[in-house]
Amino acid sequence: MKKLIGYCFLISVFSLSAQEQLQDSLSYQEYLGFVKQHHPLVKQAHLTLNYAEAKLLKSRGGFDPEIAVDYNTKEFKNTNYYNELNTAFKVPTWYGVEFKANFERNSGAYLDPSLTVPEDGLYSVGVSVSLAKGLLMNERMASLKKAKFFNEQSKVKRDLLVNDIIYQASIAYFKWLEAKNEEAIIFNFFKNAQRRFIAIKRSAEVGDLASIDSVEAKITLKNRALSLESAKLKSTKAALVASNYLWVEGIPLEIKNHVVPKSISVEELDQVLMATEYLEDLVDQSGHPKVKYLDYKIEMLDLDKRLKSNNLLPRIDVQYNFLSEDYSPINSFNTNNYKAFITVDFPIFLRKERGDLKMSKIKVQEATYERSLELLEIQNNIDAAKTELTSLNSQRAIIRDNVANYQMLLQGEERKFGMGESSLFLINSREKGLISARLKENNVFIKQLTSITKLFKSMGRIPENMME
Repeated sequence: MKKLIGYCFLISVFSLSAQEQLQDSLSYQEYLGFVKQHHPLVKQAHLTLNYAEAKLLKSRGGFDPEIAVDYNTKEFKNTNYYNELNTAFKVPTWYGVEFKANFERNSGAYLDPSLTVPEDGLYSVGVSVSLAKGLLMNERMASLKKAKFFNEQSKVKRDLLVNDIIYQASIAYFKWLEAKNEEAIIFNFFKNAQRRFIAIKRSAEVGDLASIDSVEAKITLKNRALSLESAKLKSTKAALVASNYLWVEGIPLEIKNHVVPKSISVEELDQVLMATEYLEDLVDQSGHPKVKYLDYKIEMLDLDKRLKSNNLLPRIDVQYNFLSEDYSPINSFNTNNYKAFITVDFPIFLRKERGDLKMSKIKVQEATYERSLELLEIQNNIDAAKTELTSLNSQRAIIRDNVANYQMLLQGEERKFGMGESSLFLINSREKGLISARLKENNVFIKQLTSITKLFKSMGRIPENMME
């Protein structure tokens, strides 16, 4: 019941009209909480692991004990031609060895003489062994080993999928934050232009200023209004993109206009994503999820290669069974009563087997080259993200200084205008420079956040608190 009430509250926050009791902001941590818990792609990533576990279970089934019953009978014109009952219990083992226990009871007027057994039936216990092909490597062994590697590979794949969706969702949030900040900046300057227009219009009406100044002030106001509408449209579109990552129990949520993103500092984002912490602990890239994924791929291909190599050996299957009329005591089974089989099969040219082996070796080489290339790309991406972040830190310090200087110029120009030593044109010119600097500062700030997220994605890591 509490869970249902919670969902209803969350949906109302995003989908209903603004009310006093509803939250009017959404932090990055809250936003990311929705993504990691409810986004379909995150749930799909966990299904990948479930599929791998099911595949592993299926492969282990190749070593399950088996009970088999074979019964044949024929009766014609009141004559019982034959009744053949053969039951078996088989236990396969890791190598090409299989233990087997049988019970036979056969009768009939036209029974094959080789199937004749004592009246109470015949018991047998034995073993079958593949002496060459299939002894050290066979399909069942390879299938189970590959399933184990696939299970580990699926864990890595899940982490990569979650890492990617967190990156995409983060970029959408930051673009929404950038658009909202831009809207707020332009709104403030729109209000300044509105107040200035009212003041200048009143001054022109009493003759203190020329009427042409009120026209210029009005033009500036209209331009600011136009920029504000454009910023609102950009903000709405960015909110819709961010909404793509907000779900609750399969229901998509929509961010309404009254909800605004809560700003996050560079340091806070780094703590959430733990990008710098991972970077300090990073010794080499061999532990990177993408590299580990390829390592498991190479291991599976190597298993295929070993299986193909084993297929070059001749097939020599031997089966030996001890026979007894009674299963108890166990010493009733002895070497004097037995049934044995041997099967030998060996292709002459082995062209198929040699071709399969050659192709498997090529696949291993291809995967090895792919791993080397991936290592280089990962390192270059990390270095690029680190370099970009360092540059953006310097850029933000410079643009902050520029904003302060533009602010001083505007304030000075306004004081001169108040004393009649400046003009509205110069004030507008100074203000345009300040607007541009403020927007540039906002853009560089968002680039900083994006750069940290790129570093997080490049390392392919998932913070532990995101996988709870």
